[in-house]
Amino acid sequence: MEKILKRIHPVSDPEAVYFLQVSWEKDLGTGFSIVLTDGQCAWTGTVSEAEITREAADMEMNREKYVEELKKALIAREESADKYNFAVS
Repeated sequence: MEKILKRIHPVSDPEAVYFLQVSWEKDLGTGFSIVLTDGQCAWTGTVSEAEITREAADMEMNREKYVEELKKALIAREESADKYNFAVS
């Protein structure tokens, strides 16, 4: 299993610091688990391969392109940091 941990500053609260851990087996496109924490509370979730496929279709986006965008937003290093915004609600 592969994991990555990223520090994020949500646009909904730019002074706050959160950490987002994404874990996956073979490829992000086969599904993944996430943990989001602010250091006091933690939230977890999973995204299945079927949910990824459904979301790509809902956005009228090629599935492979959608998975590439997920990779950039969730697991890419700092070079993609300015291209994606996170909001916590």
